[in-house]
Formats: sequence, C-alpha cells, structure tokens
Amino acid sequence: MQTYLAQYRDELLQRVVPFWLEFSIDRECGGYFTSLERDGTVFDTDKWVWLQGREVWTFATLYNTVEKTPQWLEAAKGGAEFLRRFGHDTEDAYYFGLTRQGQPLVQPYNIFSDCFAAMGYGALSAALPNSDYESRAKDIFYNILARQDNPKGKYSKLVPGTRPMKSFAFPMILCNLALELEPVLGTEYVNRLVRNLAEEILGQYYKPDLGCILEHVGVDGSFVDSYEGRLVSPGHTLEAMWFLMDVGEHLGDKALIQRAVDISLETLERGWDTQYGGLFYFMDIKGKYPLRLEFDQKLWWVHLESLIACVKGYAYTKNQDMAKWFEKLHTYTWPHFRDTEYPEWFGYLNRQGTVLLPNKGGKWKGCFHVPRALFQIWKTLETL
Repeated sequence: MQTYLAQYRDELLQRVVPFWLEFSIDRECGGYFTSLERDGTVFDTDKWVWLQGREVWTFATLYNTVEKTPQWLEAAKGGAEFLRRFGHDTEDAYYFGLTRQGQPLVQPYNIFSDCFAAMGYGALSAALPNSDYESRAKDIFYNILARQDNPKGKYSKLVPGTRPMKSFAFPMILCNLALELEPVLGTEYVNRLVRNLAEEILGQYYKPDLGCILEHVGVDGSFVDSYEGRLVSPGHTLEAMWFLMDVGEHLGDKALIQRAVDISLETLERGWDTQYGGLFYFMDIKGKYPLRLEFDQKLWWVHLESLIACVKGYAYTKNQDMAKWFEKLHTYTWPHFRDTEYPEWFGYLNRQGTVLLPNKGGKWKGCFHVPRALFQIWKTLETL
C-alpha cells in the first residue's frame, strides 16, 4: 500500500493544487471561479457558495498541515472575506449562488452552503487564531443545528405531513463537520455529538436486512417504499463510512470502526458495476428504476471517497479485503478520471467509462473532492 504514497502526494502538490491556485482565484472581485474548462479557462463566472467554503477549507487545511505557504493562506483569506461580505442574508443563512460580484442569485435553500462556510472558517481560524473566524464558524454551526428539523425551511417543495422523511446527508455531514470544528466547539461537546450521530446513522439509516444505508427514511427511521425511500448512493455511504472510521478513531471505539468497515465492504460489493467497472452513482434497493436519470454514470467524487474509505479501513483494521478494494478502485479511477494532458481530474463518465464532460469544475465540482482525497490518502499511507 505504501508504494502509492508518493503518487498521491505528488499529484496533489504538483498538479492539482497549482491548477486551482492559477485558474480559480478571482483577483478582481474576490472568491473563486469554479466553472473551469479542461485547461482552466473560466467559462462561467457565477459563484456557488458551498464551493466557496470548500475551497477556503482546502487552502487553509493545506497551510495548516502541509506547509506554511503564503499563497495558500492568501487564497483561503480571499475566499473567506468574499463569503463574509456577500455569502449570507440578514439572518446569517448562506445563499446557494452569487454573481461574480457577490450579488445574491439563488436563495439559501440548501443548508450545505452553511456547513461548508463553517468548515472553511474553522480551518482558517487555526491559521489565523486572533481573527473572528472561530466565532463565525461556531455561530454558523449552532445555526445549522437549529435548522436541522427543517433544513430547507420556507424553500422546501414538499407538502408538510403527507410523507415526512429525513435525509441521511444531514447526520453524515455533521459527523465530519463536528470533527473539523473540534478546536472551535470543544472536545467534550464534539465527542457527545458525534457519538449520537453515529448511533443515529447506524440505528436508523443502516438497514441490516437490506445490507445498505438508505438516503431517506421516515422520521422514526422506518423504511418508506417510494422512489426516495428506496434510494441508495454507494459513494455517499462510503464517504460516510470513512467519517465514522475517523469518529471511531477519535473516540477510541474499535467496534464502531469495524462496523464502518463491514458496511463499506457490503456497499462496494453492491455498488460495483461488474460489466464495465466502477461504482454506480445511484441504485434502487429493490432493483427498480432509480429516480435519478444519471444513476449509472461514474462520478469522480464517488470513486475518490471510496478510495479514502478503503485506505482508512485498511489502516485502522489491517483488513486485507479493504486493501484489495483499494487496489481495484485505484486501477479503475486513475486511468479513467485523471487527465494526462492537463492538471486536475475529469468529473463525469458514462457507464462505459468514457468522459462525458471534459470541464474541470462547475456548479457541483470545485476545489474539494480531488485535493481532499489525494491529501487524505497520502496522509493515511504515511501512518502505515
């Protein structure tokens, strides 16, 4: 496994990070461009707030953990100041989209903008301890918790009470966000919170009889036989499992780590496309037709997050099946998603593995999953 260490480290530091540093920074208006062509050319200047927060986190984390590179700190500060000035409404809810200049474009219907703003501010507060980024991260986090029962608020399209459901995405992201913000929130509080979140995920969203984690369940954790209730996302599950592995390591809970490894292996077996290779984007747990028409596409983040789960599962437990899956995923992911001509990686393949879109970023893909995965895998391999 350690033979991969230099490959992941060098790809991060020599190709991926320089790409975003050169092409993503908006030096005129602040913040970041994310809609980038294959060669880095900007093709759309709208700014998506959750990607702004993610990029702040990326550059601040690199500065905090890899090297005190002034360019990385300046890149993080530029994004954070743009978010501070333009990212939120008068109630401190973070918009989904902004114009290049920072005018509100899409209302704050999505709580993940808030999550990644908090994550970015939290990482930057470690680099700039005398700033107010720590208090901003803390305020946003508590605001997120206050909205957890109705995260979309007045922007929800659903009729209340007809078929109440809750989403796996929320406890999943909170596990990672809480660990990221431990220096801000305090260890005792975070330990209690992530323990409760892990119990909720494993007790309500994981269904042992189905062998999967469902994306949506009833408010009491029950199975709801509908399009949304049958939905499974292998990549989402595997991302969450490495979050739970980190929670288990943080709490000294080996049993939690083992459960996350076991669920990861179930998910990899279910999600793997035996005909063309790679992991499906979405599946219906009953084998029906998934609601999402892109269900059979192969996405960059799904494969990268799964690689993290495999390498962490092996590092924490020395489970040889996790090592074998890492090899299998690595063999598929690098030739298919890595662009050999230009830096950064492709995001979207069809089921057969052909590139669907050659751009390197957009509304959903920014400076996050590729650099975070390369960083996490590199640093995990260093522990072996």
